[in-house]
Amino acid sequence: MENDRDNLVAQVLKLDTLVDYQDGSIVSRTIIGKKTGTLTLFAFWRGQALSEHTAPYDALVYIIDGEAEVSISGKPHSVKENEMIIMPANEPHALKAMTNFKMLLVMIKA
Repeated sequence: MENDRDNLVAQVLKLDTLVDYQDGSIVSRTIIGKKTGTLTLFAFWRGQALSEHTAPYDALVYIIDGEAEVSISGKPHSVKENEMIIMPANEPHALKAMTNFKMLLVMIKA
């Protein structure tokens, strides 16, 4: 994770413990935030969703726990624990929590 000087500090971390579920909410925590890309953890309460949107960069969603429906260009995909899906740049996508779920979002901007 990052320290105050925006330099990475070597640490062994367990992803599923870095964000907690919050009743009726979506919780996020940025692990790395650089101009070239980001790693962000999310915890979704069942039924919570991110509405359809686009991003100018490819992104990868890795499900740490639970199950999500990830729609890309209108096509729904069920993604479960220890599975991942790539969301291509400029394709409309949305996410919905089928159960409480945690995910790691990897976005590469360069």
